[in-house]
Amino acid sequence: MRMYDIILKKRNGEVLSKQEIEFVVNGYVNGEIPDYQVSALLMAIYFKKMNEEETLNLTMAMAHSGEMLDLSGISGKKIDKHSTGGVGDKTTLIVAPIAASLGVKVAKMSGRGLGHTGGTIDKLESIEGFKTVMSDEEFIRHVNDINIALVSQTKNLAPADKLLYALRDVTATVDNLSLIASSIMSKKLASGADGIVLDVKTGNGALMTDEQDSIELAKTMVKIGEGAGRNVVALVTDMDEPLGFAVGNALEVEEAIETLKGRGPQDLTNLCVYLAAYMVMLNDGNLSFDKAVKMAKDALYTGRALAKFREFIIAQGGDDNIINDTSLIKKGRIECDVKSEHVGYIKRIDTRKIGSTLMTLGGGREKKEDGIDYGVGIIVQRKIGDYVNKGDIIARIYGNNEASIAAAKKNIIESIEFSDSEVSKKQLIKYIITKDKIIKKLN
Repeated sequence: MRMYDIILKKRNGEVLSKQEIEFVVNGYVNGEIPDYQVSALLMAIYFKKMNEEETLNLTMAMAHSGEMLDLSGISGKKIDKHSTGGVGDKTTLIVAPIAASLGVKVAKMSGRGLGHTGGTIDKLESIEGFKTVMSDEEFIRHVNDINIALVSQTKNLAPADKLLYALRDVTATVDNLSLIASSIMSKKLASGADGIVLDVKTGNGALMTDEQDSIELAKTMVKIGEGAGRNVVALVTDMDEPLGFAVGNALEVEEAIETLKGRGPQDLTNLCVYLAAYMVMLNDGNLSFDKAVKMAKDALYTGRALAKFREFIIAQGGDDNIINDTSLIKKGRIECDVKSEHVGYIKRIDTRKIGSTLMTLGGGREKKEDGIDYGVGIIVQRKIGDYVNKGDIIARIYGNNEASIAAAKKNIIESIEFSDSEVSKKQLIKYIITKDKIIKKLN
């Protein structure tokens, strides 16, 4: 088998076999195939596409390119949840405790933020003492004991994805459906979950800005899951504005706690209830959607989910006093209000720019090895469709540097567009996609 022939085959629009795909992935990971040949193949895939079988085979080859997490020591089904990334997306901090309080085993590996999107591990590490690295034995014990453990990805999971993504990033081949889906799902499959709930963001702050592209990505990942013997459900949700109000690690932890107390923003609360409901349904196939939603709401509003969050923090070494007194959460020492310079309805929010503004403040990273300031962030106090008067506060900035705060203030003002006429509120949950059907616009 020759790499030249495989490149030629895909360049001509032919279908690659399972053996050919495995040859490429294994050869590249082992250093036997050079970058320039893999780059040529990626460009051929970009233009000629992959079919469903090729995409599944690529995903499985990538998943098996390194360690596969063994969760057999955890009793019962293991249900994971993954978001494609957004601004203000702190759903894992809320969804995981809701699901765990309802008996779902949540054994989750999460990543750090990169670029304009945040990472769950960064949010958790803003909690004093919280430990995101533990042994396999400790990880499994926590899930068996309290149904939940969440750690940073320290194992060599899907190394092919890391190598291929770095190459895609410099060869303008990132934006391809099969390559995106295989990148996401290879890591999820390697993480050992039996069921996965996907939150596929769409909008100007998302990886996929076009709604139809987001739907196709969701459908592709659900099919990959089915082909790999996993139960997968995908929600396509709005990212044309930040989720909730808080953007920034410590601020998002505070908002998550308020949400677990039943006092969270409506959009964040609704999405978390739906995500948790589908995790519960994947855990118990006999439950109806309405019953699962009721269970998730009960867990949230009776305090069971909050109690599980406290258990989770204590188990991983964090200071649970922040639950009773959120003022203990360390925020940026300088506060600055951003006031509207316009009168009218908020028409558009450049959500990606809001996410990038967090980086301006020091709360995000350009490269994975960059350090960040957990305490800085933005409270975006208004939503699309809200009416504001000139001088109304539209955001509050928390920072530690006057110059970066001034730059952030300018960015926020520039990121919000106004209209004289009334503007409709955004549809949060646009589609639910399962292996059997697509449900449109639930809310």
